[in-house]
Amino acid sequence: MTYLLIGGTGKTGRRVNNRLTAQGLPVRVGSRSGQPPFDWNADPDTWNPLFEGVTAAYITYYPDLAFPGAAESIRAFAEGAAAAGVERLVLLSGRGEEEAEVSERGVRESGAEWTVVRATWFAQDFNEHFLLPPVLAGEIALPTDVPEPFVDLEDVADVVVAALTEDGHHGKVYELTGPRLVTFAEAAVEISAASGRAVRFESVTPEECTARMVAGGVPVEEAAALTDLFARILDGRNAHVTDDVKRVTGNDARDFRDFVRAAAATGVWDPS
Repeated sequence: MTYLLIGGTGKTGRRVNNRLTAQGLPVRVGSRSGQPPFDWNADPDTWNPLFEGVTAAYITYYPDLAFPGAAESIRAFAEGAAAAGVERLVLLSGRGEEEAEVSERGVRESGAEWTVVRATWFAQDFNEHFLLPPVLAGEIALPTDVPEPFVDLEDVADVVVAALTEDGHHGKVYELTGPRLVTFAEAAVEISAASGRAVRFESVTPEECTARMVAGGVPVEEAAALTDLFARILDGRNAHVTDDVKRVTGNDARDFRDFVRAAAATGVWDPS
């Protein structure tokens, strides 16, 4: 069995890759630098060589399934994979995102076995993605501060690997969360305590949120779309936890405080 990982060099993909290769399982990484290369913006016919000999595929879409064009691309990919003989598809989706659910339908209706993994905000957004520059600048600025059950990417990867390699996950939608709710202000306090860096939360207008992300290096269109997404889904709809991580893996979901301590130990937030 060969496992195809679309976005296999990304935050979740590389963790899934590490787990599969550690088990001695063959992996094919779908990325622009891969062989053969993969690009969501390319003609779907160029994807066919990726499917040769593949039994199961993990699908991630950058920057988010809620972005324009995602649903059409996901459907084309899922249908092409199923037609080429890929038996199992696992899609990383967003929790509480109506647009993402449209993308999910393309996978469900592909004819292959499918599993949808809906994740809440990643804990690693604070040390590997768009919230790292604000943390280093000492101020996390967002339009709202409702509590979120941040999920650790290690747990997401464990669930994805189970869905890819084990039977019994077909037709399942898993909602992955951490074990408790944490506001962004509380996250700033925990990061400050663990890292020794003074970090605070500030509530800002959507326009200011976009401007700050752009200043931190996020492309303008992506920053604007992310701000719009934040304004819609950070309304309390996801302010509850699930036990899906434990149901799938048998292990309790990692706590945000444990993530913060481990991340701080790497020096990523070192104030010096």
